[in-house]
Amino acid sequence: MPWKETLKMNQKTEFALKSMRTENFRELCREYGISAKTGYKWKQRFMERGLGGMDDESRRPHSHASGLAEEVVCAIVRLKTAHLQWGPRKIRALYERKEGGEVPSESSFKRVLERAGLVERRRLRKRAQGARLAQGRKAAAPNEIWSVDFKGWWKDREGLRVEPLTVRDEHSRMLLEMRALDSSRTEDVRACFERLFERHGLPGAIRSDNGSPFASSKGLLGLSRLSAWWVALGIGLERSRPGCPQDNGAHERMHLDIRRELQAGRIGREQEAFDLWRLQYNHERPHEALGMRTPAEIYRNSERLWTGTPDDIDYGAMDRRKVIAGSGCISYGGELIQISTALNGWSVGLSPLPNGLIEVWFAELLVGHLDPETSSFVAIRPDRDKAGQTKSKV
Repeated sequence: MPWKETLKMNQKTEFALKSMRTENFRELCREYGISAKTGYKWKQRFMERGLGGMDDESRRPHSHASGLAEEVVCAIVRLKTAHLQWGPRKIRALYERKEGGEVPSESSFKRVLERAGLVERRRLRKRAQGARLAQGRKAAAPNEIWSVDFKGWWKDREGLRVEPLTVRDEHSRMLLEMRALDSSRTEDVRACFERLFERHGLPGAIRSDNGSPFASSKGLLGLSRLSAWWVALGIGLERSRPGCPQDNGAHERMHLDIRRELQAGRIGREQEAFDLWRLQYNHERPHEALGMRTPAEIYRNSERLWTGTPDDIDYGAMDRRKVIAGSGCISYGGELIQISTALNGWSVGLSPLPNGLIEVWFAELLVGHLDPETSSFVAIRPDRDKAGQTKSKV
């Protein structure tokens, strides 16, 4: 390639690179002694074909009707540069409001932004797919499902950490509890729920994420000591998918209100402030999903009264074995067989099958199978089995 042509191509490339970041495009064109029309042409070629687009092209028409005009491409890039955190869908909506007329497809926006190097590739994280109990239930009446979570922590005016526990009725939106506990240990959270059960009765199920103390990523079916207690009380479990807060989206939306109205003011651990906010949320704030009624106008206490924690679980005619506290084992055929420390102190029910295996039940949950010949226990695996399936027990 002659040296003059090489120099010209280098100038084109240099211009195209600078044009991706400049705030004054026309001034850049004047600096290189070209018209704005030529500048837009070079920039578009660079965005579409990279360095290969800097070569001189034949003047013979080669474009097609569906190609984007230079002005459109530049407008897309300009909007993205002003909103670097926005994706193609939002950029397209903004373009439609500002430019009007015929709007290119979302895929066209994505293609332009990718060629311009303005799309940051997401780093996909491998999610730990621990056992997850979920029946896909949706609340159609009060107390069918309660949701629970810890509000993300903040620091108060003294610099102390604040992380209240929140419990909410899914149907009525009633905020049943918002309390800053001494810790997130099982004992403190369980004591909080005992007070709630005494005040409101028992729910049909509790929805939570997979974090401690609500679940255990390495435990049998993800059961923790707290969730095992819920199951023993006859309460079902609804677990969110790992890394999917939208599965408990309404609860997260309430946490957003807390962040805006309490966290922003750096409210501390004063329970009086939490109680006042909860009172306003339940009795004064209308909800569109409730026909502009308040949660207190919809909620009523559960008909399942709290009578305390039972001594053990009734398995009817099933053979049962106590899970030895501290070891998580049961005794069968003179052997100690490991089940789960989350079930310490509770009994499991054993139901023999025709093939010689024995089903192992914890309350209403089928948790695995025992093989008497090898004195081994095989837990239900959620990737292959229906984790936590229930059925009538004989």
